[in-house]
Amino acid sequence: MRPDGWHLTDDVDDFLSRTRYFLRSRPALHTLPLTVTERLRADGAVAYGGEAPLLGWLEQSGEVRATFHLVMPRGLSLTPLAPGPAAALAARLAGLGRSLPVVGGEDDTAASFARAWQRYTGATPALRDRIRLYRLGTLTPPESLPDGRSRAAGEQDREQFMSWCREFAADVGEAVSIDAASWAGTRFADMHFTFWETPDGTPVSMAGATPMVGGQVRVDPVYTPAHLRGRGYAGAVTVEVSRAALAHGATDVVLFADAANPISNGLYQRIGFHRLADFAVYDFSAAAPAVS
Repeated sequence: MRPDGWHLTDDVDDFLSRTRYFLRSRPALHTLPLTVTERLRADGAVAYGGEAPLLGWLEQSGEVRATFHLVMPRGLSLTPLAPGPAAALAARLAGLGRSLPVVGGEDDTAASFARAWQRYTGATPALRDRIRLYRLGTLTPPESLPDGRSRAAGEQDREQFMSWCREFAADVGEAVSIDAASWAGTRFADMHFTFWETPDGTPVSMAGATPMVGGQVRVDPVYTPAHLRGRGYAGAVTVEVSRAALAHGATDVVLFADAANPISNGLYQRIGFHRLADFAVYDFSAAAPAVS
């Protein structure tokens, strides 16, 4: 039996061999580590265009209780943790001289880690986002859909969906470069996109979907240009992407929404999504780790 505590590795296969059962035991809640590590497994350690990732799991009494992935430049992402193990991880990473741009996780977990990281490094956390995770219950399409139809986006649509991903990222405050040269390293690169088109074939909205891992698919991103909002396009394309995921065998269809946006939260609830958990993302000021 391995000793209790945090175990760290840069080997994705090793990480998955230790954590696969834990991550797949709650695929909806663990959507981020499932999709991120699957892409790392498929595309290699630099799938996101940065340095090699650091992965880890918390083992207690022979069982995995939590995991993290640190993928630069995206930062640290945690599964739910108690304050003690969160602080222990902060101490471990600080002791390794790691620099963290952000940490994200379930509300209490992210806050506990952020406080501990400040204690060990002097880096001041600033709350950047509160994000709500939704899981689909019974898909409930709107009584009336806007005129038009859905269409799977293809290679010929690359410029369009790259442009909309760039606009989406700007809207939600993601500091990311999205163009032909950087596309392969973005979090959007392995997603499948669907457009909602008007009857004359003009795309007016878009939804992406991650590859299915552990039975779960995440709808991400959902985007409608500002001048076209309020016409039902986002709801229509989200329904179509969700329906397609279910048809392909997904047992969990999930999505994230800005917790402060009543319009998107209301929309997703009306079409059958239910709140699963609230997440927070903290930015850190630049400060070199220095353990006392």
